[in-house]
Amino acid sequence: MSGTPNPIGRRTVLGAALAAGGALGAAGPASAAGPDRARTKAATYAVTSAELAQGLYQVAHSSRNDVLWVTSSIGFPPVTQSRLLKVDPRTLKVLASYEPPLSDPATGAVEAVYGVAVDDAHNTVWTTATLDNALAVYSQSTGRHLAKLPGVQHPRDVALDLPRGLVWCSALEEGSIVAFDLRTYVERKRVTVDGAWPTGLSVDLFTGNVYAADLAKGRLIEVCPGSDRPRLIVAGQGTIDVALSADGRTAYTANQAAGSVSVVDLATGDVTNEIKTGAGTLAVATDAWTGRIFVANKDAGTTSVVDPYAGTVIADLPTGANTDHVTVVRGTAYVVDKAAAGPQSLDSIHRIRAGR
Repeated sequence: MSGTPNPIGRRTVLGAALAAGGALGAAGPASAAGPDRARTKAATYAVTSAELAQGLYQVAHSSRNDVLWVTSSIGFPPVTQSRLLKVDPRTLKVLASYEPPLSDPATGAVEAVYGVAVDDAHNTVWTTATLDNALAVYSQSTGRHLAKLPGVQHPRDVALDLPRGLVWCSALEEGSIVAFDLRTYVERKRVTVDGAWPTGLSVDLFTGNVYAADLAKGRLIEVCPGSDRPRLIVAGQGTIDVALSADGRTAYTANQAAGSVSVVDLATGDVTNEIKTGAGTLAVATDAWTGRIFVANKDAGTTSVVDPYAGTVIADLPTGANTDHVTVVRGTAYVVDKAAAGPQSLDSIHRIRAGR
């Protein structure tokens, strides 16, 4: 169990100005996105924040256990401090903290965790052990390390296809998208695109199509279950993450270099809109309840709430310096930053709910 300090602060933020160029109030750094941003009427969101630990990377939710799983790794190789954190989504307190196994006794390096996804069917958590060129599997019940799956060069993200019993990862250094069996851990598929740097992943659970952001070429890589020939779709400048609409017909890409989100019609492969959100756009997640998207802007230190149909930014919310990752659970967004704030230089988690 963790004894990490967990100060919580709650604030209500005026998320967007009434008109372009108007005052953003508490939203602060989001003005870096530029004056050409489209906005709707002002929206109010409640943001609750808590310091968790140093070196936060990603966050995922377990519906089965109603907990958040957050990855934490500190510093550069050899990384000797890493934790998989189990967090209460209501209090934002750390319920348990699990240390990955030792990977190099000579240096003290551990099998550090970075990307994360939850398999509620098998009650497990999947992480990328990026520096070990592997995936890792943990028990949700006990936190026990169950397996290590080597052979993927610099895995960045991991995503689940529960209907087909698969887990996918992006292997950035080899330009591959790789699938493993959720039950047996056997590799099932590997598709490689020359010159690609696959990063963020999203799976269409209806079709089984997998979409990977290609940071090297500013595009999406689409892999279909029945084909080993990927489809390449131009997206945006510095495409690093991707989310899908609830019906799977539209992709939303986080474009890091452009500070924007692209709206991509997957039937035609056309970018139908590009919406400025903030400097260093790094991650994107869809709210299936409203159709809105939440966008983490690393350099701006904000999370934007976007109406992709209207092409407007509804709110800009301060979520800490180096806002890193976002996931959405039944209309509530959870965001982690790498702000290293406070006397203990801790990173924070932020819960975002629409005001009532």
